[in-house]
Amino acid sequence: MGGDRRGDLVRHLSAEELDRLLAEADDPKVIKRLTFVKRLYKGATYEEAADDVGKSASTGSRWARRWNDGGLGQLTPNFGGGRPPKLGDEEQERLLELLREGQPWKAQEVHQLLDEEFDVEYHPDYLGRFLRNLGLSYAKPRPKRPSRPENADEILEERVADAFDEETETAHNKRPDDEDEGWVLDDDICTDGGTVVGFCDASHPQPYDNSHRLWYVDDPTLERPLVKLDEPAVGCYTLNGESVLTFPEDQSKENICALLEEVREQNPRSRILLVLDNFSSHICEYTRKRAHQLGIDLVFLPVGSPHLNPIEQVWKVLKRNASPIVVASESAFRTLARRLFNTLTDRLGFAKSWIDQFLSPYLQKLS
Repeated sequence: MGGDRRGDLVRHLSAEELDRLLAEADDPKVIKRLTFVKRLYKGATYEEAADDVGKSASTGSRWARRWNDGGLGQLTPNFGGGRPPKLGDEEQERLLELLREGQPWKAQEVHQLLDEEFDVEYHPDYLGRFLRNLGLSYAKPRPKRPSRPENADEILEERVADAFDEETETAHNKRPDDEDEGWVLDDDICTDGGTVVGFCDASHPQPYDNSHRLWYVDDPTLERPLVKLDEPAVGCYTLNGESVLTFPEDQSKENICALLEEVREQNPRSRILLVLDNFSSHICEYTRKRAHQLGIDLVFLPVGSPHLNPIEQVWKVLKRNASPIVVASESAFRTLARRLFNTLTDRLGFAKSWIDQFLSPYLQKLS
């Protein structure tokens, strides 16, 4: 039925009976539908009648079809007792298909969808429970970078396996177009004490970050000195060794290599395997060669896949825990950040799922 059709409405009731029902009705949904039918009786199109009661042309077409099929009983089903109508199993499956096709949804958009497609209304307080019962989740969507490959997990799994491959004779960090000189271990490096696994990344925590919710009687304000940290925090979160946090001037290749040297100093007797992203100073030959000289194998994440680096969660919790603490200087904030970082990186919980997914076949090789 098109939105502009008229003249094919079945008159199940006389105009007088329709007026009497309208006068007796007290349910707003029933009143809207009876008003819609009355407008059709007077010659309005489906679109005009639906617009008069605040509905779309498609809803008007559906109401008219229900009226023609069964009169008032079909037009106002299950409105007794004031409870909203329930969707049957087939309708719920159809709703799930529509929600999946158009996700994500705001609550008001779901209300509109239910009204337009199923002629159903749910109380706002009940809608969330109804959607959860359908299997939906209500959460902040994680950003997905366009450059991230669809099989990022598989790529990382293969790279971790390559890093643990003890039969290869080629330096793990070396690429075919790298020069041949310099790819040898430093004389004082020991790598026979098992493998230490760690995760490297940079962040920019600030003394003025405010992400921790607190209770207030009056306005939620927190007076702070004007302290700002210009340099990044560059850290290494190790699962079975000593973690390291530094505050270099920048993320140049020289400063990244200085971090690697400190990681080696803190973990002197093991081979070290570090997971990190594809930042230019990480992937350059200078850094890869120095890492090899230090007995450190680098495992690079797939492009656009920071979610596969557990240290991201360490930064998130560090910033949250630091946010309500007032510091008077940059040095005081660095001290606070190091203390929080050392405490947090004692936990394996940030990497539990990573260990289960990528590391479980190699646990016997760890130090």
